[in-house]
Amino acid sequence: MKNFFLFQTELGPDWSRGRKWGWWAWNLGLVVLSGLALGGMSLLLATGTYPLSFARGYLEKPVLLALNLLPPVALILLLYGLTRHAGWSFLVTAAAVLGLSVGNYYKLALRDDPLMFGDLFLLKEAGDMAGKYELAVGKKLIFVALCAVLGCVVLFLLVRGKPKRGWGRWGVVLAGLALAGGLTPRLMDNGLYNGGAAHYAHIQDYWSATQQYVAHGFLYPFLHSIRDTVELPPEGYHAGEMTALLDQYQPADIPEEKKVNVMGIMLEGYNDFSKYEGVELAQDVYAVWHQLEAEGYSGDLIDNIFAGGTVDTERAFLTGFTHLPTFRGKTNSFPWYFRSQGYTVEGMHPCYQWFYNRVNINENLGFQDYKFVENHFGQFTDGNVAFDNIFFPELIKAYDRAKAEGPYFTFSVTYQGHGPYDTDVCWWGEKGEFVTPKEGRSDEEQYILDNYFGSIANTNENLKALTDHLRQDSEPVVLVLFGDHNPWLGDGNWVYHNLGINLDLSSQEGFANYYGTRYLIWANEAAKEALGTDMTGEGPAISPNYLMTELFDLCGWEGPAYMQAIREVKGQVPVINTPTGLYMEDGVVTDSLSEAGAALVREYEGLQYYSNKHFLYEDVE
Repeated sequence: MKNFFLFQTELGPDWSRGRKWGWWAWNLGLVVLSGLALGGMSLLLATGTYPLSFARGYLEKPVLLALNLLPPVALILLLYGLTRHAGWSFLVTAAAVLGLSVGNYYKLALRDDPLMFGDLFLLKEAGDMAGKYELAVGKKLIFVALCAVLGCVVLFLLVRGKPKRGWGRWGVVLAGLALAGGLTPRLMDNGLYNGGAAHYAHIQDYWSATQQYVAHGFLYPFLHSIRDTVELPPEGYHAGEMTALLDQYQPADIPEEKKVNVMGIMLEGYNDFSKYEGVELAQDVYAVWHQLEAEGYSGDLIDNIFAGGTVDTERAFLTGFTHLPTFRGKTNSFPWYFRSQGYTVEGMHPCYQWFYNRVNINENLGFQDYKFVENHFGQFTDGNVAFDNIFFPELIKAYDRAKAEGPYFTFSVTYQGHGPYDTDVCWWGEKGEFVTPKEGRSDEEQYILDNYFGSIANTNENLKALTDHLRQDSEPVVLVLFGDHNPWLGDGNWVYHNLGINLDLSSQEGFANYYGTRYLIWANEAAKEALGTDMTGEGPAISPNYLMTELFDLCGWEGPAYMQAIREVKGQVPVINTPTGLYMEDGVVTDSLSEAGAALVREYEGLQYYSNKHFLYEDVE
């Protein structure tokens, strides 16, 4: 008997049809099992150096398990049909699946950042980064390597049979394609990814983008990330037209005599509720804010988010973009522009560095240093997040140190106002100390309000200490303050409703209430003298992507070519609200722009796409 352990599709006449089909099933079964095994090995590596307990969710969610195990099966079937060789098909599939999985393993271990599809376009940067680390080989990697070698031995020795040319071969190819075709819509489905296939029960920090990724395995979230990486150009986009448009503007340096220090602070969940009649404050918690507004320049900021999604406002301010990219590599931004002008660029967030992956993304946005719990604030809090009584004094220390070394740009984000707010205890004083109790109001509602406005009162005390310090400073400094979004006030916004605050997005008032916070630009006397302006007044309602441009206009700076190009858009369409598709034009909220406004917005979208594809600051130290 020829090749007792080996299947061949073209056997002698003494072999019955049944035995031929049996060996065919043996070959095909081993190929499919090897693909499933590769998926399993990938899942073993998916947690990186996180505890293996993270992987329990993989077994508890059959759909999640399938979406990690079946992609290697589809690939190996396709290759088996095309090459008619199981061993080589396994080897190529293993190289792809395990190569990516090992890359993800090390990226998690070294940077607490998962491997996404977009990282494949940054291989040079990855190679440069890998050279800075010592790559340890753990037990998981050794086990996976041994399994891969065993798989090669099995597939090369036990599956030498080849599918028959014609229907046999193309049947296997079609099976692979059919499986891939069936998987693709499910792999790309956001609803499935965030709903039925999501399993966060065993992760430690829900708000960690990295841990959310790990909770989905590796191959599944990696393939899902394709939809976020493949950024399609806007309709009618032509790179040549964008080049010609930007060539109309010359990037402008900041004049030496006008290089003032800039301190930006995004205040978590901060808004001025004193404008609402239904909010009866027991004390004027906004006195400091109103005094600063009287001394400075302020207006309404129409954000894209409500009660969460902080980084949308943050990164729109830093980039001037309405459509935010993935920031997986160096991305054009205003911090990079400040660095090109000789500024030191730093910032702080007294929360964890993994929160919204700031530790990696802020570097790509041009920050030279950024302080988090892990590398700074933890020493004051025993490793926990820090509130404003710690944050603001540390910000003052950083400013006093850096300003002596030259112009300084700092952008920081507070944490203190982050909801939800406790519903059974007051953290900032006595019940009713900040909000006047009202007949019929539940204790739960009263606690939420007192905790929120108690936090606001404390933030404003710290703002007073900061601005009092800057008033006495002989160095020029401009302060930019704004809220990232409105606060959480009960599930379903029931506290807002009880206060009589209109959040109906179909009305202009409701739209402004839902998305609106405040921005404030304040300068000390030294900055006013250097810039030749009093920097006071009421500014227009704008969305966060224009706020840096508003600052530059007040300072008399022209800025980079991109900023110069979007100024006309800002003047015509000062609010672009991406979640709703609404705009503000001629002071009216609308979903239908004028012909001129629509043309400018299309141009703006093209400029953003072009800017994301052409990084300008490679030579900046």
